[in-house]
Amino acid sequence: KGEAWPGQQEVNFRYADAASMADNHSIYKNGAKEIAHLNGCSITFMAKPDHTWIGSSCHIHASLWRDGKNAFAGESELFKQFLAGWIACTRELAVFLAPTINSYKRYAAGSWAPTTLAWGHDNRTCGFRTVGHGPAARIETRIPGGDVNPYLAFAALIAAGLYGVEQGLELPAPLVGNAYESDAERFPSTLREAIHALEQGTMARAALGDDVVDHYLNYARTEQRLFDEVVTCYERERLYERG
Repeated sequence: KGEAWPGQQEVNFRYADAASMADNHSIYKNGAKEIAHLNGCSITFMAKPDHTWIGSSCHIHASLWRDGKNAFAGESELFKQFLAGWIACTRELAVFLAPTINSYKRYAAGSWAPTTLAWGHDNRTCGFRTVGHGPAARIETRIPGGDVNPYLAFAALIAAGLYGVEQGLELPAPLVGNAYESDAERFPSTLREAIHALEQGTMARAALGDDVVDHYLNYARTEQRLFDEVVTCYERERLYERG
């Protein structure tokens, strides 16, 4: 369906296991780009193509199933621990959910993109919300943008959830009201901050391994260095005549 800006569309995928869903995500993106090219157009999945626009997200819904039944139903203890793991680990795993400089331009108050690690019942201002009931009960993270790599994001979220279960983490109370105006813990606001969170953490290395963490830290540091070296249009427009 149409979203906030001309040409911006919401695409929903039928639920599937994590690996199949990541494949579906990637096939759709590549297929859409090819079809657009054949018609003399282009498609972008940038998180924030223009600073005056609402950004493009990739909301990820998750549930765990046991013996053919939704193990999250009724906000079970497993549900609470899994969601608590998301809340506890997402700052450290930000590089896997928001992988580019541009990813962080999307996080702004009132933009439908979250800025906090709070959770709420169907509260779209939070980073996490509960959706559905009974066999359809699930949790959603609204943090990833359209630029996300689904394989990395799913791996990070599964690892975070399992960490919460293994550690028996306690789920904080749900946030009621506007999360933008709350004092809840914040998601990193820049890639540089996300790099620091991953450098300082230990959970990602334990769950994903040193090779994976070191590889993506190198990627993120390279992205940050290349951006820092560029003289932007903003700098020229604002400072060219002021020197």
